Amino acid sequence: MAADDVPSSVRVRTGGENAYRFDAIESASEFYDTNRSDAIAFACDDVVRLADAIEDVLEEIDSVQERRAVAERLDRAASFDVQVETTVDVGE
Repeated sequence: MAADDVPSSVRVRTGGENAYRFDAIESASEFYDTNRSDAIAFACDDVVRLADAIEDVLEEIDSVQERRAVAERLDRAASFDVQVETTVDVGE
């Protein structure tokens, strides 16, 4: 994104049915031991790296059952879906 496109501030709506966002931001602020704005930025940066790392780890696991077990545990812990794809090569 070009520097001219970056707004000077961004607002996060936390009223009404978005009230859960405030709790999430507070949790991130406590986790990172920083202010809310920095916590949001750190969390956004980290979630992309974490998702990439999860994909890498799942690709390293040979057992389909182990992949599924790990993916299910991660699925319960995160708000994003973890998909496991398996390819079976049959040699001649």
